[in-house]
Amino acid sequence: MILGIDASNLRDGGGVTHLIEFLNGMNSLVNEFSRVYIWGGKSTLNRLTDRSWLSKVHLPILDKKLPFRIFWQKFRLSKLAKEVHCEVLFIPGSLYLGNFKPVVTMSRNMLPFELTELKRYGLSSVSIRLLFLRWMQTYSFKRVDGLIFLSQYACGSVIRVTGKISGKTCTIPHGLNPRFLQAPKKQSSINEYSEEKPFRILYVSIIDYYKHQWKVVEAVSLLREKGFPVELELVGPSYPPALKRVKKAKLKSNDNGTWVHYHGSIPFEELHLIYLQAELGLFASSCENMPNILLETMASGLPIACSNRGPMPEVLGETGVYFDPEKSLDIARAIQELIDSPQLREDLAHASYKRAQQFSWQRCANETFGFLKDVNSQKDSTCAVL
Repeated sequence: MILGIDASNLRDGGGVTHLIEFLNGMNSLVNEFSRVYIWGGKSTLNRLTDRSWLSKVHLPILDKKLPFRIFWQKFRLSKLAKEVHCEVLFIPGSLYLGNFKPVVTMSRNMLPFELTELKRYGLSSVSIRLLFLRWMQTYSFKRVDGLIFLSQYACGSVIRVTGKISGKTCTIPHGLNPRFLQAPKKQSSINEYSEEKPFRILYVSIIDYYKHQWKVVEAVSLLREKGFPVELELVGPSYPPALKRVKKAKLKSNDNGTWVHYHGSIPFEELHLIYLQAELGLFASSCENMPNILLETMASGLPIACSNRGPMPEVLGETGVYFDPEKSLDIARAIQELIDSPQLREDLAHASYKRAQQFSWQRCANETFGFLKDVNSQKDSTCAVL
């Protein structure tokens, strides 16, 4: 089989990570195809390892902004795919406007499909962009021959908006980079911690409205008022209006939030090291498709306090303590439940560490390639259960 991949809309973040790991996993499937062609921007293609079976096709227009890339996809991609005799075209970037058949895409972003989350941005360029993506992705999903969801939650939520999908569908979760795997350490009583040796709570994620970091700051402040020697570590880029809320919450908290440490972005290649310095992992998002950060936290051997929204219970299962991410009191309650019991922390950390190992990029690559073959051969396909 000759496979074509449109990477024109993958520029950074999880989309590029998925592409890299998918191609790595295809090394073991080399006998299943004769060639893979991938079209993308220079920065994306440079991150992909050279392989004998992979043709990386760079076009200058794919380094430009989204309107140019949409124009190229609609009017040029189909012709290029036919010229190299592609049998199936894979669009991991969600949007597809061309006329090539068969084509498979992915649902990656839940924000356009959850109006409650979208409304957090009010009348802004962000909300307008998300509404545009809602329309464009709905149009794409109803036209493609195959659609991959990353979680069962996403599958149900998206189809409630789009209506019936005529193409084949399946659920294939992302995998886990094994460098995040760190066996859980023995948990200590909170009495062994102090202001000089604080109990560190780690939250890795972009600071944004739907991530609720300011609520987490309020929750940790409540715990400090009770005398717990806890500190909060925030890691990730930021959406400026949401970062202002975090700073405001810090100033209103005790000690002006000197115990809140914001580290900004950390390169993905170094991210696993930050988990080694924490005692507890926290994830307070209310909107996710497939929460890879939660999966990485599980693999890092940390006990986890987690949002009860979206696909988080689907991924974490019964191996964490849940809370309402919009209620600081409930976040504080969940954290304290873990702080108060070293045994609970240890039991849950071991359980989530074991659960995380079910998610592998090799499995993701195998199931994705199998689905692409099914779509190409027009065989029936059923949803895989996470």
